Amino acid sequence: MSRTPAEAAAVAAVTTSDAAGRADRADGHRADDGDPSHPGPARPLYVPVRPCPTGFALRLFRTPLGTRTAVAFTTRRRLVDCLGPAVPSVRLALPAVSALAAPLGVAEVSVDPQLSAPPVRRSPEDTSPLLLSFPG
Repeated sequence: MSRTPAEAAAVAAVTTSDAAGRADRADGHRADDGDPSHPGPARPLYVPVRPCPTGFALRLFRTPLGTRTAVAFTTRRRLVDCLGPAVPSVRLALPAVSALAAPLGVAEVSVDPQLSAPPVRRSPEDTSPLLLSFPG
């Protein structure tokens, strides 16, 4: 199999860094840390979950425009401020959150969302639609 000079250099670079045992970058972080499209290490985030029969499941939310999204927070305090203290969470890196959300058809992960609203709950006896009346 013949390779172009650029392909040969790329293969040599990968082989050399693998042989060195995950070469460190100039900034002191491992070369394999984080998402390749985002420089820097993958920092664990606080991700809200819900209990399920097999452990926990990723909680999904909706953006103001109605798009489904997973959410993650950089600190536990931010999660509590947005969703409340009773929400269970796990620590995952952003690539892991994206990988969990992708099979569910969710491509967006919102980090540190600022606003949330409580779920709408109707009482069982209230089955009438909400009607607005304006003075006039």
